[in-house]
Amino acid sequence: MTRPDTDGAGEEFARMFAAAGLPQVEAATARTRGRGPFKRLVLRGASIIDGTGAPPWGPADVVVENGRITALKKVGTPKLPINPDRRPSAGDFEIDCTGKFLTPGLVDAHAHIGAPFHAENGPMPNADYVYKLWLAHGVTTVRETGCFNGLQWTLQQKQAAADHRIDAPRILAYAPFPGTNDYVKTIHTPEDARRWLQAVKDRGADGIKFFGAPPAMMKAALEQCRSLGLRTCCHHAQLAVGRMNSLRTAQWGLTSTEHSYGIPEALLDGQTLQSFPPEYDYNDEYLRFSTAGQTFLQAAQPGSQKWNEVLQAFLEGGHTFVPTFNVYDGNRDLMRTRRADWHDRFTDPTLWAYFQPQRGGHGAYWYRWSTTNEVEWRETFRLWMRFVNDYKNLGGRVCVGSDSGFMFQTYGFGFVRELELLQEAGFTPLEVLRAATTWGAELLGVEDDVGTLEVGKLADILVHDENPLNDFKLLYGTGAMRLDDPTASVVWKRSISSVIKEGAVFSPAELLADVEEMVEARRSAA
Repeated sequence: MTRPDTDGAGEEFARMFAAAGLPQVEAATARTRGRGPFKRLVLRGASIIDGTGAPPWGPADVVVENGRITALKKVGTPKLPINPDRRPSAGDFEIDCTGKFLTPGLVDAHAHIGAPFHAENGPMPNADYVYKLWLAHGVTTVRETGCFNGLQWTLQQKQAAADHRIDAPRILAYAPFPGTNDYVKTIHTPEDARRWLQAVKDRGADGIKFFGAPPAMMKAALEQCRSLGLRTCCHHAQLAVGRMNSLRTAQWGLTSTEHSYGIPEALLDGQTLQSFPPEYDYNDEYLRFSTAGQTFLQAAQPGSQKWNEVLQAFLEGGHTFVPTFNVYDGNRDLMRTRRADWHDRFTDPTLWAYFQPQRGGHGAYWYRWSTTNEVEWRETFRLWMRFVNDYKNLGGRVCVGSDSGFMFQTYGFGFVRELELLQEAGFTPLEVLRAATTWGAELLGVEDDVGTLEVGKLADILVHDENPLNDFKLLYGTGAMRLDDPTASVVWKRSISSVIKEGAVFSPAELLADVEEMVEARRSAA
């Protein structure tokens, strides 16, 4: 067998899409919003929620110089006047944060900068649409899990974001491993895998996204990733999970498990494989996703010996889970998810068309979704959430990932929904925020720079008009519907008033206005 060409390592999935007539997403090329970064930025009089799990404290002034936090100073006592002599000196730009709250920028640990799949239904929304939705919702760092537009494309966008040449979060690029029979397979031996991994490392990849592979190849690849310093994540695809569930790959050194696939398979007790209906065909999206809602129902129950043994084994391996609950939320209640408040104003028309029932569209499986399916998925969520919450309570790490762009989940909005779902799973609001900041940064290996509000860290800071721990719904770009008693009218209340990325200050209202204009223009052109 000839050795695979590694000159284009990391481009295999993009080439596959291009061969099918599905182009890359149009890259962002210009910065149109935001001010700074400033030489000296000062935030005055805020309450601090630092992301570590500590409760709010303040009032404090925060000084940012050349993109990093250089001072975080308590300047007074709540409800008493602040002595101006205790405050840091003036900045080139200042924000009055009296009565406001500061948190770290949020980390989306499972994100896609669009997807070529969407081109099946029309012109795709460009990367600028995606980035502005992320920034407007406070997401300042994303892990691009798959680089479906190609590794080179993603690395170019990563550099443009780092240089403040585009309005975009910080990007970490995880190249997709081309070793699965049903998707892309250009790697056939462990040696091929090692050579390919060295090539993507040399090209600048931050990590690797797996979907599965033959066990010997997967084990060799994970060993090579550790030696190269490449972090790893895996969507344990149903066609591969029979040979390697999530626990097995975790014991081989996999950094994180994405979604739920592979977890209930590790919990099977009295059987070793999931039972499938006689008519099952993985390529039928309805059957694929409806039966995925049955795996936990066949597994060991919470609190059982098997359940506890599996949790402990994951913990001993230092494994991380990124559930992406939100992207499966429609499985529990399709009507509610389909009619979410933001679709009319912020969901791109091609994205909306892609979400509709259609044969062949990945995740567009609603053509026979039933009450029974929803009931099974509600029970699946109950068990899956219990597992994730138990893991957190044992000391395991769980991070926030959105996987938006599929199943009626729009960028940015899906991330906030994930915060709500982690709270539903049993996380306290402080634990949710820690998962979305500190733990996300640790998973991605960028905790020295982001994830907490501390001196020396990059200034990724969100300014909230209200304490976000009281209600995550206030983070949605639409805001949350509330009654204004004095006027007896409905208002849409929103918390985030400024988003700061490495000292550059963005207005979420301006970013969302740009997105709304994009959506309206594309609808008018259709």
